Formats: sequence, C-alpha cells, structure tokens
Amino acid sequence: MTKYSGAGGRAVPFHCPYCGDEDLRPHGETHGEWECRSCQRAFSLKFIGILNPQHETTPGRRDAS
Repeated sequence: MTKYSGAGGRAVPFHCPYCGDEDLRPHGETHGEWECRSCQRAFSLKFIGILNPQHETTPGRRDAS
C-alpha cells in the first residue's frame, strides 16, 4: 500500500473493495480516485457525511441486532 495520503492529509483506503489487496495507488487528477495494481481496477471513493445517532434507520434497512 502506498503512503500517499492525498491533499490535506486525508485518509486513504487500505484495501481494494473488489479483491481486498493492499497495492493501491492514486489514480487520475480527482481526489478519491484509486487504482488497484493487483486486480487492475480503478475506483473512486466519496465521503458522504457523518450519521446522526438519533436519526431513525433508513427505510428498508434493518439494524444489525
């Protein structure tokens, strides 16, 4: 896994979401784009926000109880 942390020291993914390998490198010019050298896939990650613990669950989803 690369030690690149992107602009502003943001967190990086530790594993490829497709094969689980750790050989990830930045891909492209846009923040959040990564490539896996093991399975040859390119993907992007996007932070959506922080969940409100007081908020009800999304309709159609169940809590892991």
